[in-house]
Amino acid sequence: MIIAYCPSSSGLERIEVPAGQAPPSTSVWIDLFRPTPEEHKLAENLMGAEIPAKKELGSIEVSARLYDEPGALVMMVMMPMAARIPDPELSSVSLVLSSKRLVTVRHGELQSIALCSKKVQVDRTIANTGPAVLSALMEIVIDRCADVMEEISTNFDRMSKTVFEEGISARKKDVYHEAIRTQGRIGLQVARMHDVCASLSRMLIYLDSHAAKVSLSDQQSKTFDMYSRDLHSIKEHGDALDNKLSFLLDATIGLVNLEQNQIIKIFSVLGVVFLPPTLIASIYGMNFSNMPELSWQYGFMFSIGLMLGSVAVTYIYLKMKKLL
Repeated sequence: MIIAYCPSSSGLERIEVPAGQAPPSTSVWIDLFRPTPEEHKLAENLMGAEIPAKKELGSIEVSARLYDEPGALVMMVMMPMAARIPDPELSSVSLVLSSKRLVTVRHGELQSIALCSKKVQVDRTIANTGPAVLSALMEIVIDRCADVMEEISTNFDRMSKTVFEEGISARKKDVYHEAIRTQGRIGLQVARMHDVCASLSRMLIYLDSHAAKVSLSDQQSKTFDMYSRDLHSIKEHGDALDNKLSFLLDATIGLVNLEQNQIIKIFSVLGVVFLPPTLIASIYGMNFSNMPELSWQYGFMFSIGLMLGSVAVTYIYLKMKKLL
């Protein structure tokens, strides 16, 4: 599908281009959503530059993700599809930028693209150029990353309270299990946001070094520099959160081990306390004929008292040594 955005009195007009037709020559933003080879070729003809195919989106080399074409810059970045779900997925997006227009190629439903689409249709302050649309898109993506990091921090604080207060007082294994699962989900979200921030940072650095090719104005250059600083601060926040997550995971596992040690301690103490009466019972269970207590009238009561006394003495000793 080809979605073209052309200048109008209220902003950029959204036009869904019919199959087989070329995008309007006045298009400022061309959004290719799961394009067919024919649609791909039509966009290339209008742009005058080669647009990366789907198989090229998986490249990990920087030189394969950031390069220049005649009259345009080709930049492939990672963007969150739905960043707020427990297992957020990322999608590669190709950005082909010239001084006149921007082409985006995507194969997934991206909320950032949808929000940018709504914004450019009503915001008349956005200039009718490709860099201006890219600036609006980057602002939305970075704002979403920041919002997600703030939400992750809130979830982390809530989980820390659960582990160090409810977990210690309740001593329920379900609390620890849920804590570890939640920490895993938070760690996954942080890792995905790291990937997004790193990808966008590399793109902005590349764009800054090729600003003249796409005719960036001084104001646009300053805006993209501000975006770079924002991404750096988000990444620093993510690094700090990673360290906190490592600490919380170690603390959770430590509490689980402590709980296990308490259980083992109970069985160990019981074994020590009941060892003397077991020894006494074993002695009187040998059934030798020359055992005076066998025929004694109070022999049974004596042995029971001896066993109870040994339990009491052992218990008092352990208590005095603060082993209980």
